[in-house]
Amino acid sequence: MEIGSMIQSRRVAVIGVGVLGACVGWNLSRQGAEVVLVDAGRPGEGVTDWSFSWVNASNKTVRRSYFDLNVAGMAAHRELAATIGPDAWWYPSGHLRWADDPAAEARFLKTAELLGSWGYRVELSTGAEVRRRLEPALALPDEVPVLLYPDEAWVHGRHLVGRLVGQAVAAGAELRSGAEVRDIGTAADGSVRSVTLSDGTTLAVDAVVNAAGPSASRIAGLVARDLPMRREPGVVTRIACAPVPIHRAMHAPHIEIRPDGDGSMVLHSREIDALVDTGEEDPAELARLLHASVRQVVPRLADSRVTRTRVAFRPIPADGFPSVGAVPSVPGYYEAVSHSGITLGPVLGRLLAAEILGGQSDELLADFRPERFSGQA
Repeated sequence: MEIGSMIQSRRVAVIGVGVLGACVGWNLSRQGAEVVLVDAGRPGEGVTDWSFSWVNASNKTVRRSYFDLNVAGMAAHRELAATIGPDAWWYPSGHLRWADDPAAEARFLKTAELLGSWGYRVELSTGAEVRRRLEPALALPDEVPVLLYPDEAWVHGRHLVGRLVGQAVAAGAELRSGAEVRDIGTAADGSVRSVTLSDGTTLAVDAVVNAAGPSASRIAGLVARDLPMRREPGVVTRIACAPVPIHRAMHAPHIEIRPDGDGSMVLHSREIDALVDTGEEDPAELARLLHASVRQVVPRLADSRVTRTRVAFRPIPADGFPSVGAVPSVPGYYEAVSHSGITLGPVLGRLLAAEILGGQSDELLADFRPERFSGQA
């Protein structure tokens, strides 16, 4: 699908240097574009660092095209690891899921059946088999059904962003950390021409990529675009433990857990997230609840301690799906906004860079174009 003419001078400002912005900027710089990476904080230290960081498609079955995009994201991660090296960020150790009530168990077994019919690898074991073969530290009933998704992974997002930004800068990209975007200048025909930062600097550019995560709606407003976003908080806690007693990401009853490298683990729970909306937002209390829950699943964590907790807001467009690509009413303005940034970063970075530099949108993005929010043709 033709979405606009190819950029000639190819100077692109990428606004937001989390995993999505870093992947877009890295791909652009590899293809010879002049890239300016702009982040209000430090690259990779926003939502990317406070995500469960689970690379998967098993949780993306609500729409087949979204599942297919996430499968492509998993493949793109493997390709990226082969290109830049997997150390310190890529952990393809699989994912476990089990439940403690019949209704939830029936739901995830039905989902596994669907995924199997779509060619997605899934293995059914029992609690006893999982403890014997994979995770001896877990406390789970012998006969409980446990799903293993062997092709899934977890990612250390901050390390991945650091690797990509370092390579982009080495290839000639410019990094502007600690600078907010205050204005996006446009020409008489509405096309993007400049970006003004909070330090007063104005950068001449041919295009901008809005990868600003939770701030994406504000950035869109600078070009008079309405990008509706959900307000969904997520509570993530890190705990210190040595050694780390588990080896992969998993969804246990009431809590999600994974290793985090360097003698630490990440904890998350949607049940705890829901408490934020009730007004119980003391991070220390939320962390205590998560810590108590994980000790039920992994008794060896009795002596572990909470080190850091954060409530972050997920960058989710209003309909729950990514917004990726050009906005025809504002030539030179592109969006890269998605809740599933960890899984999708490598594939969206590649596809969006190709669109910016070549003017063509990949069919994988057909259901996720930004114009669905504005009625634009």
